[in-house]
Amino acid sequence: MKNLLIKNAKLRYTNELTDILICDGIFQKIGKITDPPADTEIIDATGNLVTPPIIDPHVHLDAVLVAGILPRKNQTGTLLESIDIWSDWKPGLTKKMLKENARKVIDWYVANGVLRVRTHADCTDPTLVTVESLLELKEEVRDLIDIQVVAFPQNGIYSDPANLGLLEESIRMGVDVIGGAPHIEYTREDGVRDVETVFELAEKHDKLIDIHIDETGDPHSRFIEVMAKESINRHMGPRATGSHTTAMHNYDNDYAYKLIGNLAKANMNMIVNPSANLLLQSRMCGYPKPRGIARADEMLARGVNVSIGHDSVMDPWYSLGKACLLQQAFLMLHAGHMNGAEQIQQVFDMITTNSAKTLHLDNYGIAEGNQADLIIFDAATEDDILRLQSECTYVIRKGKIICQTTPAKRKLTYDAEPSYVDFKL
Repeated sequence: MKNLLIKNAKLRYTNELTDILICDGIFQKIGKITDPPADTEIIDATGNLVTPPIIDPHVHLDAVLVAGILPRKNQTGTLLESIDIWSDWKPGLTKKMLKENARKVIDWYVANGVLRVRTHADCTDPTLVTVESLLELKEEVRDLIDIQVVAFPQNGIYSDPANLGLLEESIRMGVDVIGGAPHIEYTREDGVRDVETVFELAEKHDKLIDIHIDETGDPHSRFIEVMAKESINRHMGPRATGSHTTAMHNYDNDYAYKLIGNLAKANMNMIVNPSANLLLQSRMCGYPKPRGIARADEMLARGVNVSIGHDSVMDPWYSLGKACLLQQAFLMLHAGHMNGAEQIQQVFDMITTNSAKTLHLDNYGIAEGNQADLIIFDAATEDDILRLQSECTYVIRKGKIICQTTPAKRKLTYDAEPSYVDFKL
């Protein structure tokens, strides 16, 4: 394997430029490099920001890219109609279609600098074709991207007598994470059982937890408090993640304050999914419309680890998207009122280091001895990366360049001498 040297790299939280030497797929040295090995390829980062890869901690690769071929469209735009559409569609889903669509989106991820992904796999289909397909795909693309697969009971664990058995079979098949959906259950009591069952199974099988929880605008949906309790009592908080939790937006402030304190005490992880939840939630509220996103700023301020996910890419829940987490971060910055100087840094953390913690990753980050995965942006600061929706000019995986992007070149010709626009100061 060729050695690789990144010159004039700007790392986060520093104004100094440095060099990064990669040998045998590992970060060998970070600092001034004056005499690299003879067979070293050199890339000049020209002072632009160099970071670890972006992470998507929450997506549904089993459903991507089907929006254009669904026989029925989502007319209400609601979460519940999306689930009904998907339930009707599932019998026609084949492994070939699923894997081809997911594989295409993985290429989109790579081009966008995303090299770590957690995907949910609907395990309420008796065939378990989604689980089987995504576990196969995980192995097939491991040289490009790291994938965690969640067994996700889309229709609830207790809404059908067969669903618990399907969840347990998914665990035997080798999923990495166990999920739930308590707000989908028929009763509050079954929703509580849903959460407790996920924790029991995760403890028994030594798995991570990621539960779709309180994904509704209903302020009375409060299963996240059950998750916090289980995390505290079982000492499993760092291994547990609550996804969506959009009802939190509409909670009474006194209750939300108590809840966030318990989430911090539990040391849990939380994931917000801006694009999908801005469109799916609060459809019944009239005006003024709540934003339908969990209180990320308040959670971060009190020490809760919060990440940003894409959730859906051209599926019944969200018909847009291009697997770009910078888009999601840009939305979060606006919808969450997170444009303060420190908050912009936090938003960038939410698609990198915070997500690494959510996925329980080690060997992540630009540090000597770590696996050499990194991206070089076409901008020098996090502010400009988000403002410009910067391209990843280089994506490097295990010391190998796997994607190069040439940013757009805009030539103005109205004067005798042409000039160029890049929207930078």
